[in-house]
Amino acid sequence: MKIEILTIFPDFFRGPLDYGIIRRAREASLVQVKIHDMRDFTRDKHRTVDDRPFGGGEGMVLKPEPIFECVESLGGIASRDARQRGDTKQAVILLSAQGQRLDQRLAAQLAQQERMVLICGRYEGVDERVSQYLADREVSIGDYVLTGGELGAAVIVDTVTRLIPGAVGNEASTRQESFTTHPEIAGDGPSSTCVSGGLLDYPHYTRPADFRGMAVPDVLVNGNHEAIRRWRRKTALEKTMRNRADLLKQTALNEEDRELMEEIEIQGAESGN
Repeated sequence: MKIEILTIFPDFFRGPLDYGIIRRAREASLVQVKIHDMRDFTRDKHRTVDDRPFGGGEGMVLKPEPIFECVESLGGIASRDARQRGDTKQAVILLSAQGQRLDQRLAAQLAQQERMVLICGRYEGVDERVSQYLADREVSIGDYVLTGGELGAAVIVDTVTRLIPGAVGNEASTRQESFTTHPEIAGDGPSSTCVSGGLLDYPHYTRPADFRGMAVPDVLVNGNHEAIRRWRRKTALEKTMRNRADLLKQTALNEEDRELMEEIEIQGAESGN
């Protein structure tokens, strides 16, 4: 995959792109990342990229000229209509607080692209013509406002890169994480490793089995794989109910899941929680 990032702070990305999975993916030529400074496409001596909005208002808004010209300079970018129709495996994304919220499903869709352009907006906004006529989608990494889109772009690069085949050493691990939906969950039930199926991940423990009086649950050390599988699913459901109950509405639950949830509710009532 080729990823191109448009920003007014190119040095920001020297850290996020140089470590861990992203660095290894770049070294293995699985991902190519290029940073483009939008100030290189300005026409005045001050390299101005923003201006006050028509109609008044607080703050400054990114101008359309340097953004359009920067994208056009990349070459080979399909038309917006072609990208929106899905005729090409390309995406031009505007990082925006008003965008579609990034989730694992969207990350998986983006991982199927061959080329992705990320436009880093600023917190006061970007000229609306960038969204209307240049970008084929707007994406937000959460319901909060950041100073700019650089952090969001770094998050997207990391989230998408790890889904590219070969980027992660054990590819099975990306199929059993929180928010990952897998056909096994909707069909015959969780696998032995209990892929999340849209739930939060189950708790993990390592050695020592007893750390400062805090012991690993007995079920994990008794060698009963079916009991372990059931415990993992139950604790994943319990954690999801406690921290992200909204996820249960969009997760395919089977009969065993419903039985486990009843057990959790009964135990909660008995303990007074």
